Amino acid sequence: MSLNSTPSSERTHIGIFGRRNAGKSSLINALTGQNLAIVSDVQGTTTDPVLKAMELLPLGPVVMIDTPGLDDEGELGKLRIQKAYQVLNKTDIAVLVIDGTTGFTTQDEAILNRIQDKNIPLLLVFNKSDMVPESVQTERILSAQDKYQIAQKNILWINTTEKHHIYELKEQLARLVPSGDSSRFIVRDLVNPGDFVVLVVPIDSAAPKGRLILPQQQTIRDLLDADTTAIVVKETELRSTLESLGKKPALVITDSQAFKEVAKDTPGDIPLTSFSILFARYKGNLETVVHGARTLDTLNDGDTLLISEGCTHHRQCDDIGTVKLPRWVREYTGKDVQFEFTSGTEFPLNLDKYKMIIHCGGCMLNEREMKYRQKCAEEQGVPMTNYGILIAHTQGILKRSLEPFPDILRLLER
Repeated sequence: MSLNSTPSSERTHIGIFGRRNAGKSSLINALTGQNLAIVSDVQGTTTDPVLKAMELLPLGPVVMIDTPGLDDEGELGKLRIQKAYQVLNKTDIAVLVIDGTTGFTTQDEAILNRIQDKNIPLLLVFNKSDMVPESVQTERILSAQDKYQIAQKNILWINTTEKHHIYELKEQLARLVPSGDSSRFIVRDLVNPGDFVVLVVPIDSAAPKGRLILPQQQTIRDLLDADTTAIVVKETELRSTLESLGKKPALVITDSQAFKEVAKDTPGDIPLTSFSILFARYKGNLETVVHGARTLDTLNDGDTLLISEGCTHHRQCDDIGTVKLPRWVREYTGKDVQFEFTSGTEFPLNLDKYKMIIHCGGCMLNEREMKYRQKCAEEQGVPMTNYGILIAHTQGILKRSLEPFPDILRLLER
């Protein structure tokens, strides 16, 4: 994906589910007009979820997810089916593809129940219409309406080989796209047109060569949309920049790793926060992660903490997730605590062994998956915080970093 394209986390995620050879991969090819997925008569061609970001008219920017067959066999097949079910945690719209020649099976019903339990918008697609009489097609539509309570407009018969009813399928997908919250911003609601905002971006061994990381890119774009001026500096240049501006910035936003140094160089009358805190608010879990940070003060020797990142990347020698955070936690608590790590799509189903979870800002995860992880932790009674909140807490500047959010600050002061 190019640097100017819509981030994956901001795209509508469309999960394609069904049994082997029901036509999932051929449906993706028909929808996109490209041979993106391998199509074969051999069962089990798709062995792992395959994600592809694209522009799909009339929907706009989407991520298509081709999943393994729900009737896969053997021990490896069970793992593949589990991967398919995990895709539901990030799915905004589910397309369940049924082999029209055989109709519903127990595997189809099982995932349909899970889709409906999670309140995911659903499009039920019967494939291979060219091989099924119209009377049977009508009968199966009526049966699905009655037995599974699916609206008729969300049930389609298609033929992926001849692209029959693919246009209608696209149109119905577009109608199912979640409208989203138009009042949800990263930062623009905290500033006014004409304001200056200073962004502090450390350039160290972990910084990507030749570019800014996604939270920084998205924050800059949000500031531009607010008609404000974004000034980007390294932490070593912050003090001189503030002295030379001639105008007090409305806000200083820093990478969490530089929190302590930035707080020292930013006058107390200038609001200060971090990219990670902004994204916790943007993903809808700022209150949760603020409360979760307090768990640090109750840790004991031998407790196990989970550090979870939403993306995968090459680990550097002083990686924040696996090196810096454990060091800062041990220094702050004085306790001999243990750490486990996950990244990307991996997130444990059973969290009982963990005293708390420290999660990244989630810039690479869509809202549905971030809320799923939060709900898992909440239901299992495991506090969750995030990188920026934890770092601010350990360095004694959490209250200051939350001053731009008075409602959350009042909760902290209770």
